[in-house]
Amino acid sequence: MSRFDCFVVFAEMRTGSNLLEAALNDLPGVSCHGEAFNPALIGYPKQTELLGLTREARDADPLALWARIRTAGGLNGCRFFHDHDPRVLSAMLEDPRCAKIVLTRNPVESYVSLKLARATGQWKLGDAKHRKDTPQAEFDAAEFETHLEALQGFQITLMRALQTSGQTAFYIDYEDAQDLAVLNGLAAWLGIAGRLTALPSSLVVQNPEALEEKVANFPAIEAALAKLDRFNLSRTPNFEPRRGPGVPAFVGCDAGLLYLPIRPGLEAPIRDWLGKLGPLEDDFSQKTLRQWKRRHPGHRSFTVVRHPLLRAHLAFAALLSKDGMADTREVLRRSYKLPLPPEGKPMAAQDWAAGLLAFLGWLKTNLNAQTSLAVHPLWASQSASLQGIAQFTPPDLVAREDRLAEDLAALAQMVGAKAPAFAAPRGDTAPVKLADVWTPELEQAAADTYSRDYMQFGFGPWKRKKA
Repeated sequence: MSRFDCFVVFAEMRTGSNLLEAALNDLPGVSCHGEAFNPALIGYPKQTELLGLTREARDADPLALWARIRTAGGLNGCRFFHDHDPRVLSAMLEDPRCAKIVLTRNPVESYVSLKLARATGQWKLGDAKHRKDTPQAEFDAAEFETHLEALQGFQITLMRALQTSGQTAFYIDYEDAQDLAVLNGLAAWLGIAGRLTALPSSLVVQNPEALEEKVANFPAIEAALAKLDRFNLSRTPNFEPRRGPGVPAFVGCDAGLLYLPIRPGLEAPIRDWLGKLGPLEDDFSQKTLRQWKRRHPGHRSFTVVRHPLLRAHLAFAALLSKDGMADTREVLRRSYKLPLPPEGKPMAAQDWAAGLLAFLGWLKTNLNAQTSLAVHPLWASQSASLQGIAQFTPPDLVAREDRLAEDLAALAQMVGAKAPAFAAPRGDTAPVKLADVWTPELEQAAADTYSRDYMQFGFGPWKRKKA
């Protein structure tokens, strides 16, 4: 008896799904119902209904068709592509009694095969004598990149769903779908007693030639693939713990502006400016924030980011002065050997640059989850903070601290309000000013520590901005 009630073949066009379906249908007691949830057809071209449901009925309630597939006699399933009806996908993925078969193919091969099929109108081939003359495909780099992004995005969705639900899938490649031993292994995994004795005879490979023969401008493929970062080598690793949205800290005003603070920041002067536009509302829950948004159609939300070196400098100043950080200072002094002054004593101005440099070195390891201390909101990366905020509401504007007056004026204009004057406060509130201790070494350390913030927000060197 099968350990599954149903199955789904997650595939894409031109990955060999027709051949795999034919093999599954040759197994006793197994029925694969084609592309059951393709918006353009139901199961197969020219078919008007599936398991007693019309295409119109399926479109009105796709889960009704999925229920019929799950409960039909034997082991039933279908093929599902990334652009099929998304309303049924979660039901498939969340059901541990639904077997997941993931069929993949080299994306360049599938792209070229798709171009050829569209050119000839031939999507299946039962015998080579019926093969239509196939012109060479023209490779389009931009079109291929879109094709690749769609495939990879869907595969990531599948992998994430399986990981979080503790399920596994049977992965099979295009070439494997023509391997009798692998197909019988799939039957065993499904819990089917029967086995195949031969590959399906109803279908053959349409375009067995090498890529060089199928593509008119083959050098364009080589050039395009050279530009693609296939293994994501250029990404910036990020092991910083994810942050929540921090909804209670949001501040709304009656004019329809919503401030999403990344702390520490300029909360007091921004609140004062918002207060001049209308009554303020804060201490939101997610429910009350949704209500505020509904009451303020046309609202705009914003957050403010500051230069990472200045942020680290001010965090270092807070670390040295805040009463609530005494334990953190002691850990940094004793366990990580940071050159911090003894408790109760201020840091001498001549020691500030060395202390800040050591703090930045430690901070890099802290953000990478390599220390015993949690990442504090004072020095968390602004990228992580913004990602946390965006879990609930992405901001309309990410303003920069050094041009905040102009950005706030533009925001007021967006909601049809006259902008009150905004007097930018002194940004550097530390007892020792960054301008007095700046060195290229500090700049480089900040860039190494907050590399994602520099890249995501386009920050350049702080010294150049202030010179």
